[in-house]
Amino acid sequence: MDLKRLRYFTVLAKTSNFTRAADQLGIAQSALSISIQKLEQQLALKLINRTERQMSLTADGQVLLRHARKILEDVEQAQQELQELKGLSRGVINFGVSAMLGSYFLPDTLALFKQTYPGIQINIHEAGTATLEKMLLDGLLDLALIRCDRPHDQLRHTTLLKEQIVACVPHDHPFAGLPAITLEQFCQQPLVLFREGYFLRESVSRYCQQHKITPDIRFETNLIELLKSLVRKEIGICTCLPMILRDEPDLVTVPFDPPIPLHLGLGWKSSHYLSSASRAFVDFLQDRLARENV
Repeated sequence: MDLKRLRYFTVLAKTSNFTRAADQLGIAQSALSISIQKLEQQLALKLINRTERQMSLTADGQVLLRHARKILEDVEQAQQELQELKGLSRGVINFGVSAMLGSYFLPDTLALFKQTYPGIQINIHEAGTATLEKMLLDGLLDLALIRCDRPHDQLRHTTLLKEQIVACVPHDHPFAGLPAITLEQFCQQPLVLFREGYFLRESVSRYCQQHKITPDIRFETNLIELLKSLVRKEIGICTCLPMILRDEPDLVTVPFDPPIPLHLGLGWKSSHYLSSASRAFVDFLQDRLARENV
């Protein structure tokens, strides 16, 4: 089978629209249509159901899609392994991270890594933890900063950081003088929270669902600086990590009782070839954290 036609087919399956697929591929819609027709003729199978506005895959198309994705991923892995023979003078890493961790945990490390390996390009993809895990499984990322306290049989990881999720409150809030609070106490307050799918939201959402509580959520945003500003203005309180409040004298962190641990690390797909550039990045982060914790 023609690899180009398989790639066209997977993009069409993803977009469910000839016009959008053609735009994404940078080809004419007529060329895409002809390519799909030739693929169907080659296989002697009908792969898609065509309508005026949208298309859908047939049962045969679903089977081909599953194999096509695997074939294209294997080809990409082979190309990467062959590229590795040229050494670490070049390389590309598609790296996923949440906005908060990207802002507070990685800037200095990324700068130092770039100085050490100037020929390696790192493409940053920002999303919530749940989305990053899915992107790893779909082969869209090489590495991602993910939770390591919930093992996944299709992902491998190396732990980098062990933290606790805490409550963030203004310095004059009644919780500020307490040694710890419960999730029940937290959920009874006006809240400003990260959106669903982010690890700082998960514990609160799970608790509310289990206890059939409707929390008083005043704002939802993934912008950590905005969250901190809203807490300062006493709009609500939020969850956070202690490391992002080290230089915030007007904000106080209060631990939860029982504690809410958070183990973070670099994760990658078990079946995905980890390039030399990616391995170098993993080793670099581990070494840097080890030096900082000496």
